[in-house]
Amino acid sequence: MESRYERGVARLSEIDRARVEGILASLQDIAPDFARYLVEFAFGDIYARPGLDLKSRQIATVAALTALAALPQLRVHIHGALEVGCSREEIVEVIMQMAVYAGFPAALNALAAAKEVFAERPRRATVSSALSAGSPARDSVSPS
Repeated sequence: MESRYERGVARLSEIDRARVEGILASLQDIAPDFARYLVEFAFGDIYARPGLDLKSRQIATVAALTALAALPQLRVHIHGALEVGCSREEIVEVIMQMAVYAGFPAALNALAAAKEVFAERPRRATVSSALSAGSPARDSVSPS
């Protein structure tokens, strides 16, 4: 039987394992147990639940982190959202929606974070779209 930690690592691999591994590594010298709890609970328990696909979970996470003004975590999850098939336009719309509930300052800061993430990433196909039936990702640009 798969452990919570193994299930969490597997789920993280579907999102953006390299970035998350960097975050977990940064916790090793200060709070190694917290890194394990993060993998087990957030990804091994919650993200692994049935009922929502990863794209829906990432949209919800981007919305929540926007409302919380948790910009470092928001940047990580915007990268993850792009990896699981969210388009840049969907991410911007989710953040704009949060202006109604979290306020304009939170949405403006989140839009700035999204702009930074978009600048770091070329418009390209996502990992998940490359594995799908060969259809181009919504985050990609057609070669025309």
